[in-house]
Amino acid sequence: MTSKNPNNALKIVPLGGLHEIGKNTCVFEINDEIMLLDAGLAFPTDGMHGVNIVLPDVTYLRENRHKIKGMIVTHGHEDHIGGIAFHLKQFDIPVIYGPRLAMALLEGKLEEAGVVDRTELRRVRPRETVRVGNSFLVEYIRNTHSIADSCSVIIHTPVGIVVHTGDFKFDHTPVDGEFFDIQKLAEAGERGVLCLVSDSTNAEVPGHTPSERSVFPNLDREFSQADGRLIVTTFSSSVHRVNMILELAQKHNRKVFVVGRSMLNVIAHARDLGYIKCPDSLFLPLRSLSQTADENALILTTGSQGEPLAALTRIANDSHRQIRVKKGDTVVFSANPIPGNTIAVVNTIDKLMMRGANVVYGKNKGIHVSGHGAQEDQKLMLALTRPKYFLPVHGEHRMLVKHAQTAQSMGVPADHMVIIQNGDMVEVDPSGIRIAGQVPSGIELVDSSRVGLVGRDILKDRQQLAEDGVVTIAATLNDKGKLLADPVVQLRGVAHSIDPDRLQKSVKQVMTQTLDARGAELQANGSKALDWQDLKGALEQDLRRLLRRELNKRDPLLILLLQGEAITPKASSKAKPTKTEEAPEPEVKVQRRTRPRATAVSAS
Repeated sequence: MTSKNPNNALKIVPLGGLHEIGKNTCVFEINDEIMLLDAGLAFPTDGMHGVNIVLPDVTYLRENRHKIKGMIVTHGHEDHIGGIAFHLKQFDIPVIYGPRLAMALLEGKLEEAGVVDRTELRRVRPRETVRVGNSFLVEYIRNTHSIADSCSVIIHTPVGIVVHTGDFKFDHTPVDGEFFDIQKLAEAGERGVLCLVSDSTNAEVPGHTPSERSVFPNLDREFSQADGRLIVTTFSSSVHRVNMILELAQKHNRKVFVVGRSMLNVIAHARDLGYIKCPDSLFLPLRSLSQTADENALILTTGSQGEPLAALTRIANDSHRQIRVKKGDTVVFSANPIPGNTIAVVNTIDKLMMRGANVVYGKNKGIHVSGHGAQEDQKLMLALTRPKYFLPVHGEHRMLVKHAQTAQSMGVPADHMVIIQNGDMVEVDPSGIRIAGQVPSGIELVDSSRVGLVGRDILKDRQQLAEDGVVTIAATLNDKGKLLADPVVQLRGVAHSIDPDRLQKSVKQVMTQTLDARGAELQANGSKALDWQDLKGALEQDLRRLLRRELNKRDPLLILLLQGEAITPKASSKAKPTKTEEAPEPEVKVQRRTRPRATAVSAS
């Protein structure tokens, strides 16, 4: 492919996946054409109250939607495809290419979200080539990872070849017998790779990442030692691991009860595509669990990361409708916590143990291996592709730095690579690689209801409520802005030692002073009409000062409710009641301010 403009560099803009684990989303742009590579999600942190999903800020894509020609998907993990349905509600993607399993999982997500008509899904097999726009020719090659049907991509652009590894490791004994297509990587290296964009997740780990098959004998040992029910949790999308668990269930004469929507979904698609082979008779519905002998039952469930709504978390909390942990159960965690999830996982393990379960977990048990290549795998990738320039992605900052050091040890000069963060615009062409600017970046949050995005102001409200509580003050004013009765003060979630009666008197005093001052200003200016919004703002400001002083510098959310008096003039029976000139028709207005975040004003 030749460039229409030889000076037009390829722009690479990661919107997620840098300085973090998850929400991998990358933009490739040249000649006013954009190709997306993956669009994932991440899990919320403890401070994101009520948030279920974290997405990258896609302002840049919304603003440049006319340039989007298509998307390529590398594999079916949630941190690579979980955001696509949400993005399609904001902009169209003409076509999405990806491996069969990833496309099967994605199609279900799009149908559920009602956006399947916003794009065209096309399944691609390894060694197939697809064109995206006029500027990108993409060759899919098989790699090995913790999910079936995972690929790296060789991207032919007007300025040269770019290899994006996707998530990978070099597994020489893959569970499904599908080997990494090392030959195609080497061929790309022979032709000349302009830039390698590579997974950095395990850049700090020396050696090679063990094969997925190495887990099998260790799981076999734990299964053989379990006398009662087996409860096994792993990533639902780890098809190879799930396949081994089902194989061991047959070996140990256990019926499988699948719990968790995502686990059911992945198993169904993987069986349809032939990645999981087992008889239908292996599975039983959950209602049959009580009629099955403990030594013949295996419960395969989601929740390996301690997710609040996952099945295993609900089982540990004794809130699952059909499953109760009992003494003699063995719970096997065939997964390691993702960074940031450790506390949630440990809490789940503790609760399971307190309910009498024997919990098997930890790296020393050998029941989990990573799907990401360690340092020697990364060196092999560099040796095969021999890139001129190098861009480490998919990892926290220290991982990116370590991966860059590994690349230097393999002969890539330090000035031929850049360490970037989400939103940085990298330009690369035969003359060099550089950071050429930045686009909007950050996060977008989805509520557990999944009906819409959670704004930053709403999240701050929730954080403020969790930390300092809420104070509600309701008062009724006449048309001159005078209190008609004592204000009503209510505190919720506010830790304090103040006497409620004293606080109410202080609130009344502050409000009276503020209202008198405003009334004096109106009289001096010769005005008769009250500006309710201006009055509200002044009252909020003075009341916040009072609350900080009285509550020992705590800053609770303040909700101020003002109601105006409706006046009926004395007139003949034919005259209709009228409203005061100053007060509008009855309504409730909710406005967002710096602090407080929510204020309701009602005037009638």
